[in-house]
Amino acid sequence: MSFEYIQSALAARHAEGLLRKRIVVEKASASRIQIADQQYINFASNDYLGLADSLEFNTLACTEAGSRSSALVTGYLDIHCQLEDKLCSVLGYDAALLFPSGFAANTSVLKALFTPQEKQLSAAVFQDKLNHASLLDGGLAGSAKFVRFNHNDLTHLRSRLEKTKADSKLIVTEGVFSMDGDQAPVSEISALAKSHSAWLMVDDAHAFGVVGAQGLGTIESGIKPEILVITFGKAMGCQGAAVLASHDVINYMTQFNREFIYTTALSPIMASVALCQLNKLLTATEARHKLQVNIDYFKSLVAQTNLSPIPSDTAIQPLVYGSSENVLAAQHKLKEKGLWVGAIRPPTVAQNTARLRITITAQHSHEDIDKLVSALVERA
Repeated sequence: MSFEYIQSALAARHAEGLLRKRIVVEKASASRIQIADQQYINFASNDYLGLADSLEFNTLACTEAGSRSSALVTGYLDIHCQLEDKLCSVLGYDAALLFPSGFAANTSVLKALFTPQEKQLSAAVFQDKLNHASLLDGGLAGSAKFVRFNHNDLTHLRSRLEKTKADSKLIVTEGVFSMDGDQAPVSEISALAKSHSAWLMVDDAHAFGVVGAQGLGTIESGIKPEILVITFGKAMGCQGAAVLASHDVINYMTQFNREFIYTTALSPIMASVALCQLNKLLTATEARHKLQVNIDYFKSLVAQTNLSPIPSDTAIQPLVYGSSENVLAAQHKLKEKGLWVGAIRPPTVAQNTARLRITITAQHSHEDIDKLVSALVERA
């Protein structure tokens, strides 16, 4: 029977306790969520600063719903240009390109950078083993040799670089790792890249808006990667993504990035929302301070318990339970106490590292965090 593997694949996922399901959310904020008429304290949101909760529509520069075509036909509107210019000004880049999502940005940039027509050239892409799926997929889809190095392991990366004979070398990392919450040693990686004539690409999805005094992520460490990707769906609280680079790289993407060339341009109203949210993010000093206070408070409480989360100084605080059965049981117990926490299982994370992915936001109260830690300790 045609496509019979579909049923067998689903059955296998179900048997392994790994079947994913969509859950209808009726209402949500950075710190609260309503599902099936039940209210929960939300510890699964990427809306770190709480910017997704409200929007003053009368402040939007453009309210057109659609861009009507791809950016290279008639879909590149003034609002897109305004957003790109603002991002370049804030982050110190020559040019930018907008995408509907961070996944689309990451995969398409890596595929385009190492296009099939460049196969006659020697190229290699070096990726952290814990990089996001979009980065790994993009690296595997391109024509460059795909090389992985151990997570945040500079010695291993150096060894990989020294062994390559590739002419064009690209190191790819996340600024803040989405499942572990730890940060890449971008200064040291940048130094390695320079010493080996390599380029650096950083996905700052979970760093932009929250890391650094101004919330500028990797840029605030004094590092300017050749390619920087930021997403609008985390701290900015909306949707979309941008790739920032030199004029030449962005022009190259305009010629060879198929996802950019052959897709309808980002909705102008979403570009307008992103510009509005970007301006709010840049002045969200108080929210960033509150977020850091909440992270520190959570960590101080956990330090007094027998809980052992993966070391992280960011809003992402993972607690590993090992098996999928264990983490689902822990998640269920938390739900019974009015707490919503994401349970992350393979293949999103490695076998035997299923975890609760706890995310702290600026909107949580200390009472919220007290309740979470008490429930986690009781479960442990």
